[in-house]
Amino acid sequence: MALTLQEAAKLETDLLRKGVIETFASESPVLRYLPFIEVEGNSFRYARTQALPGVEFRSVNQPYTESTATFDQRSENLVILGGVADVDRYLQQTRGSVNDQRAIQTELKVKALALAFTREFFHGDSTANPNSFDGLDQRVTAGQTIVAGVDGAPLDLDMMDQLVDAVVGGPDVIFMNRNVRRQLTKLARQSTLIQIGFDDFGRSVFRYDGVPIEVVDKDEQGADILGFNETQGTNTTTCSVWAVRFGADQFVAGITNGGIQVEDLGLLSNPPVYRTLIEWYVGLAVFRDDAIARLKGIVEV
Repeated sequence: MALTLQEAAKLETDLLRKGVIETFASESPVLRYLPFIEVEGNSFRYARTQALPGVEFRSVNQPYTESTATFDQRSENLVILGGVADVDRYLQQTRGSVNDQRAIQTELKVKALALAFTREFFHGDSTANPNSFDGLDQRVTAGQTIVAGVDGAPLDLDMMDQLVDAVVGGPDVIFMNRNVRRQLTKLARQSTLIQIGFDDFGRSVFRYDGVPIEVVDKDEQGADILGFNETQGTNTTTCSVWAVRFGADQFVAGITNGGIQVEDLGLLSNPPVYRTLIEWYVGLAVFRDDAIARLKGIVEV
């Protein structure tokens, strides 16, 4: 059974691990929606449908032409994402009565890991960094890419409609940066296409024609994840908007072995620090090309 991190946190009984999982989900707009498939070993093999089997009308006493579907075999490897958080014994002893220094450092480490995963979800490149996985940049096809203009252009509602229509069955969520969301809000201010609701964390969520809009902000290093740093034609300051449909074994899903691992390694001797290990064996699978669509070449206004 595939679960999002939010659902996994509800089932977790270990309080430390539960808190880490909840922080992961709350800090990443991607991880609020992405379901994860539990796999064995260090890789995941799956078949993607290339062509459906043929069907036909036939005359009486005439045979059917045999036809079967064709498939494309794919394999995704798990990568290791994690880190350790050390707190000096002195700080925990002298400052622990004010704030639990270990809890603070663990929470900040988890936040950084969630933001790093979010960046890789969009921009991961296993060729440039063999320790990571391929993100949407490396997976989106030309047929699923909508170009705003030869040298980029401001957002308009026709572009948004094309983006939504490009995803099979409609997307579950649309990802964009804050500037583009302001452009969209301004365009739809006098229409009923934009609605406002709330997510599971009580935060307001904009919707475009019923599809949630999530703002993707900065990574753990403070760099814009969906910033205006892409090239469209002669313009080197454009950005992309992404539409994604999530679903295990059907559309877009994460893969993992054992979920998020949290281990209290206790007090080390040299240096005398309390150490917490957080590690995640994780990857990404896209089961259909039309489960993702990209609107590229949007300029800042």
